[in-house]
Amino acid sequence: MNHLFLLQQAHKKHGPAGLLYSIIIVAFLSSCASSTAKPENAGQPAAVLPVLKVAAVPATTFREYNATVEGKVNVEIRPQVDGYLDKIFVDEGAYVKAGQPLFRINDRTYQEQLSNASALLLAAQANEEKALVEVNRLTPLVQNNVVSDVQLKTATAAYQAAKASVAQAQANVGNARINVGYTLITAPVNGYIGRIPFKTGSLVGRGETQPLTLLSDVNEVYAYFSMSEIDFLKFKNKIAGNTIADKVKQLPAVDLVLPDNSIYTEKGHVETMEGQFDKTMGAVSFRASFPNGAGLLRSGNTGKVRIPEQLSAALLVPQEATFELQDKIFVFTVGDSNKVASKPITISGKNGAYYFVEKGLQAGESIVYAGLGRLQDGAVITPQPMSMDSLLKVKPL
Repeated sequence: MNHLFLLQQAHKKHGPAGLLYSIIIVAFLSSCASSTAKPENAGQPAAVLPVLKVAAVPATTFREYNATVEGKVNVEIRPQVDGYLDKIFVDEGAYVKAGQPLFRINDRTYQEQLSNASALLLAAQANEEKALVEVNRLTPLVQNNVVSDVQLKTATAAYQAAKASVAQAQANVGNARINVGYTLITAPVNGYIGRIPFKTGSLVGRGETQPLTLLSDVNEVYAYFSMSEIDFLKFKNKIAGNTIADKVKQLPAVDLVLPDNSIYTEKGHVETMEGQFDKTMGAVSFRASFPNGAGLLRSGNTGKVRIPEQLSAALLVPQEATFELQDKIFVFTVGDSNKVASKPITISGKNGAYYFVEKGLQAGESIVYAGLGRLQDGAVITPQPMSMDSLLKVKPL
C-alpha cells in the first residue's frame, strides 16, 4: 500500500496521534526494504593488478651515514697582542695564501717597548765592557803580586753579572720585537677566510673568546661520520684484515651524497676511526677524505658518506611495491586463489628504486607491484604477471 495513502487515512481517523504512529510504521518498513537490497559492489570483478616474482640478482648495495665536512686544516686566527685593529686586508670568503697579511693591530705601544728594550740593551753592553776593562786591568797586577786576588775575583764576578744583564736585555729586545711582529697577522696556511666579526677600530686581544676569523684549507676535506655498534660489528665481520686498521684500508672508495641528493663528483677513501666508542651515542666515528681542488666543498657542509657493498645474490624488491606502517616496511604477497596478504620485510640496504631484502621473503614469491592503496588482507585479485628483467630494463640498478 502506498505510504502517502496510509498517512492521509491515519490523519483523518485518529488525528495527529494516528499520523505520528503511521510515520513510525512507514520508517520501519522503509528500513526493512533498504536492508534487504543488494550491496552496490556485489558481483564486481577482482582488481587486475601487476604481480612480480621476487628474484635474487647480483647487485651493489649502499650504507649511508650522516656526515659533517671540515677542511683538512681549520685554523682559528687569534691575536697574540692587545690593541686596536688598524687594518683588515681581506674580505670574508676570500682565498689567501700562506704568509699573506690578514690583519694589522696598532703597533705604536709595541714599537716604544722595543725602543726601550733596545736602549736598556745598549746600557747593559756598556756595563759589560766596563767590567771587562776592570778585569783586564787587574789581571797583570795580581800576577805580579801588586794587588790581592780578591780584587780580581770581585771584578770577574761583576763582569759575569754584566754579561748576564746583557743576555737579559737581549731577551727583552727579542720579546719586544716578537710583539711588534704579532701586530701584523698573516695567514699560516692556504685557505678560505671565514666570517670576520670585527671591524676596523675594534679592540682585540688574547682574552677575546671569539677569533678574528677562521681560515680553512679545503684543497682536501674530511667527512666525519659515525657507525653504530651493530653496523661496526657487521663491518668487522665482513671486511678482510687482521686489525681494524687493515680492515679500514680494505674498504672500497666511498661517495659523498650532498643535501640535494646529488653525488659529489670525486670519490673518497675512509682513512681512520676513533679509538673508542662514544658512550652516550653508542657509536664510533670514522673519517673519510675527499679531494676538493675546485673548492666546491667548504667547512660546515653536511651530507652522507655512502659505502658500497657488493652482493652476489641480492633479493630485490621495488620500493613502489612496498608500504610503511608503524615504522615497518610491508609488501602484499599473492597466495593461493590469488588472495593477497601483507607481510613485513627486513631491509639490508637499497640502491636507487630498489630495496634489498634480508628477511621476510623468499626468491620466487609473488608480490603486488602497484595499486597497494586499494588492497587489504584477504582481497582477491586478478594477477597480471610481469618479469623482473623487464623492470630492470626500465629502472636499472
